[in-house]
Amino acid sequence: MQRRGALLVVDAQVDFCPGGALPVPRCDQVIHALNRYLDLFKRRSAPVFASRDWHPKQSKHFKENGGEWPAHCVQGTLGAEFHPALVLPSDTIVISKGMASWDDGYSAMQGVTENGTPFVMLLRHMELDRLYVGGLATDFCVRQTVLEALKAGFEVTLLTDAVGGVDLRPGDSERAVAEMIHSGADVATLASIGTAVAWDGAPQRQQGRG
Repeated sequence: MQRRGALLVVDAQVDFCPGGALPVPRCDQVIHALNRYLDLFKRRSAPVFASRDWHPKQSKHFKENGGEWPAHCVQGTLGAEFHPALVLPSDTIVISKGMASWDDGYSAMQGVTENGTPFVMLLRHMELDRLYVGGLATDFCVRQTVLEALKAGFEVTLLTDAVGGVDLRPGDSERAVAEMIHSGADVATLASIGTAVAWDGAPQRQQGRG
């Protein structure tokens, strides 16, 4: 049976880029790599999803409300917008998450479309089997998205040349990648899938770094 897959860009937003509230080192390199995947999937007419943190102004995890993080990706603000250099196809489906004051919003699998359809429900309706995942950050939202997708029964390929981590502790991203692989994710780079039909079948398993 043919396997159907889609590209998922996780939280490539202004606040996670240089100058933002929670900048990810080498973010610009990640955006450049994501654009190459976006072009590939667009040319192959494969579905593209882009998740975003979409927090209310009052959120329990913001430092000013007793949480851990500075205010970021607040609904309707510049920081919540997708990176201006990210070239999303016009038919990209946006997945919003973290919209409740109590919701950290780490996993895109907990998000909803703009009309309120749960992301997981949409994936099953579209009969998609595999997610190719890149974005920000390897050690937080990418990690949690991949782990929850695997638990939900989807196959996952982590695009190791299109992710970047916060690395609050040295090695966080490497540990996150190891955990995702241990949990069942494949890893790939553009070089390993660029000449293949990227959403039919699984690439060869290889070691990677985020």
